[in-house]
This record gives sequence, C-alpha cells and structure tokens, in this order.
Amino acid sequence: MHIMEGFLPPEWCALWFAFSMPFLIYGAVKLKSKIANRSDKVLLAVSVGFIFVLSAMKIPSVTGSCSHPTGTGIAVVFFGPAITAVLSAIVLLYQALLLAHGGITTLGANIMAMGIFGPFLGWIAYKALKKRQRVAVFTAAFVADIATYVLTSLQLALAFPANPTFYGFLDSATRFLAIFAITQLPIAMIEAIIAVAIFEQVASRVVALRVSES
Repeated sequence: MHIMEGFLPPEWCALWFAFSMPFLIYGAVKLKSKIANRSDKVLLAVSVGFIFVLSAMKIPSVTGSCSHPTGTGIAVVFFGPAITAVLSAIVLLYQALLLAHGGITTLGANIMAMGIFGPFLGWIAYKALKKRQRVAVFTAAFVADIATYVLTSLQLALAFPANPTFYGFLDSATRFLAIFAITQLPIAMIEAIIAVAIFEQVASRVVALRVSES
C-alpha cells in the first residue's frame, strides 16, 4: 500500500502528515516507557522486524501503489495501536530511504494507513475476541491488513476522483478497492496465519525470559 514518492498532490501530503503527527507523538511517549524493560525490548525488536520484512514484500497493484502484507498485527497485539504507529513510521522511513519503497512526501499518508488506521481497527478486533487467543490474533492481523488498504484506496480516491463530485470520489474508491482486493484478500489471510504462529512462538519465549528475570 506504500504510495510512491511524488504521487500525491502537495496539499494531500501535508494534510496526512498533520493528521498522523499527534498519534506519533503520543506513541513515542508510550514507547519510552517500554524501552527500559528487557522483555519489552525483545518484543519491540521482533515487532519492528516483522513489519519491515513483511511490508517490503511488494507486489505491483494500483498505479502509484502496491500490495503486500503489513506485518502490523503482531505489534498491535503486543503493544497497542499507539506504539505500533511509531514502529510503522520507523519502518516506512527506512523503506523510503533505503528501498525506494514509498516516499518522503507520501510518508504521512502511508503512516496514517499502515501505522494508524489499520492497526487501530486490528486492535479493536483483538480486544473484542481476546478470550479466544488464536482467533483474536488471526483477526487482528487480517483486519489491520485489510483496513490499511481500505484507507489507502480512500486516500487515492480523494486525491484522484473520477470527477469533482462525491459520486466521482465513490467511483474511484470502488475501483481502487476492487483492484486491491484481488491480491490483498489472499495476502491478508496468509499474513494472519503467519502472525498466529509467530505470536505463539514469541509469547512463549518472552514468558520464559520474564521468569528468568524474576
């Protein structure tokens, strides 16, 4: 879903930056309290690595964007949406600078979609199903992935409506969503399965680490 460098008009780039900044500031404050704890450091490293690796596996999709797993499901289960926003922002910045994946001008839009909106809805899904752990993790990863692409479709439709009316926006959004769905639905399913497997492995090891520290 990384929207490429220079693809969005400047006013939309500025708007998405402005929307994303309060979430990042709040997430940075929460992240600071986690860094001192050894087991949380392990989880942070796993979470940011998972986001980086999965979201770098891009498949060409909508013009100016691409399809790929987001990897944010694990982070939002461990740390919630605020810290996930910061981890995603770090990943997106590195990918823009080192992999030419996404862009600096479109960073705010990409953070809003992959780091904020998607994880927030995934977190809500996780909280709703928390009593059934595997189902909750699976659903969180799936929802976070799909919601990311829903917002990216809306971002593209707002910037490039079929015509300057509300129906033109809806027409463009429907087209973007339909194209993304071809690749993203199976990708989201696979990502959710991987997220459950990774979560169970990491959670068991972190429990062992915390026992050894106590």
